[in-house]
Amino acid sequence: MTVTVMSAGLLTTVQDLGRPGHAHLGVPRSGALDQPAHRLANRLVGNPATAATLETTVLGCAVRVDRAVTVAVAGAPCAVRVDGRPAAWAAPVRLPAGALLEVGAATRGVRSYVAFAGGIAAAPVLGSRSTDLLSGLGPAPLAPGDALPLGEPVGPAAGADVVPAPAPPDPLLLPVLFGPRDDWFTARSLAVLTGSGYRVSPTSNRIGLRLDGPPLERAREGELPSEGMVLGAVQVPPDGRPVVFLADHPTTGGYPVIGVVPAAALPAVAQAAPGTPVRFTPVGRR
Repeated sequence: MTVTVMSAGLLTTVQDLGRPGHAHLGVPRSGALDQPAHRLANRLVGNPATAATLETTVLGCAVRVDRAVTVAVAGAPCAVRVDGRPAAWAAPVRLPAGALLEVGAATRGVRSYVAFAGGIAAAPVLGSRSTDLLSGLGPAPLAPGDALPLGEPVGPAAGADVVPAPAPPDPLLLPVLFGPRDDWFTARSLAVLTGSGYRVSPTSNRIGLRLDGPPLERAREGELPSEGMVLGAVQVPPDGRPVVFLADHPTTGGYPVIGVVPAAALPAVAQAAPGTPVRFTPVGRR
């Protein structure tokens, strides 16, 4: 059974829970940016959380299935249509063979997740089917005409009376643990990071949330030897504007990391549209 891509929107990729544990090989974790939404879509069609879904970005996508299958769309709310007729969002929907599923543009947030019963059965790389934009691992970003295999369903679709749909962050409030290189910045810069307003830059992507706002001043010159970086690391490149590293982030870098955003706060980052105000709140030190 296959799903054929008719329209890939702005960016649609295959994502699962990623490939953690390979940083020593220079391989990022990758995986769905909004993992709660990915897990919800899978639950609604009876899949385990490890099944691969489609992650759309802003503009949705359109696919055609060659056999009957149950599908669910979660994450950023959007219009869902089957052969031109409105269908439910965040609920299991039965597609007949040959049906066209259209996932519309996000009405709030950025990323929607499309789960098919059985999951996307693309060939795994290092234990994951996720597209890694930085390393080029996993399936390439989808394009019209691509055909993706589906696995066998493993469980019944789950019903839901109410599905939580968190509003997109406005502003995006991010806790930050200072360190390990906050001493590379002036005390004024630490105050600027947590006291000044930033906005999500339109150059943000799956690698990092880039921010527009006041630059941070260093207290020392020079560069660091490359160091490993964790998910949520807030690195400050030479232009002084912080970048919060996301699932496809590099594994090493030579610019100082002023702090780390805990992983629990990162799903909201996945749904922060360009222009969203961002404020950092200090919660301690690593």
